Amino acid sequence: MRKLSYLIATSIDGFIGDVDGEAEFFTKYIDEKYLAHSLEELPDTLPTFARRHFGIDDRPNRRYDTVLMGRATYEVGLPQGFTNPYAHLKQYVVSRSMEEAPAPEVEVVAGDVVAKVRELKRQDGLDIWLCGGADLAGQLLDEMDELVIKTYPCFLGSGMPLTRAGFEIRDFALESVKSFDGGVVITTYSRKR
Repeated sequence: MRKLSYLIATSIDGFIGDVDGEAEFFTKYIDEKYLAHSLEELPDTLPTFARRHFGIDDRPNRRYDTVLMGRATYEVGLPQGFTNPYAHLKQYVVSRSMEEAPAPEVEVVAGDVVAKVRELKRQDGLDIWLCGGADLAGQLLDEMDELVIKTYPCFLGSGMPLTRAGFEIRDFALESVKSFDGGVVITTYSRKR
């Protein structure tokens, strides 16, 4: 069965962006080793334009073949014309307000997102990447099989939280920790079931 993996960037204090979700400031912490790691280990999570820029667009997907994101996460790239941001993945945008995506390759999920994720998990293929945001992560927390938390060395004080889930203890097991010269730490956890 496929896994749902929440792979997300966050500050030390658990915010994935400012109050509006903007997170461009995280890029200043990317060093050469982190970039090399991303290109080698996480190329599926790079937008298609970045894969082309780095000359890896022809690589087959290694880990993910599907991306799930909230409307606000998807809309970040629209002003730049990125209507099909992850052309190398099957793309789903979860939204109650968006009736149709501007690209035919992007499917809008307006109904029961938990049911949709369970359906996707039963299909053959690589894992499913939950890209963001906080509301969607809150709805899907109990469906997450893995957390890949990229912690950046900054403290924001407030902003968009990692998830908007209610209080409940959910146990995960530490799988790995990798740190980089620029201060980024990638911590991977698997769901304890």
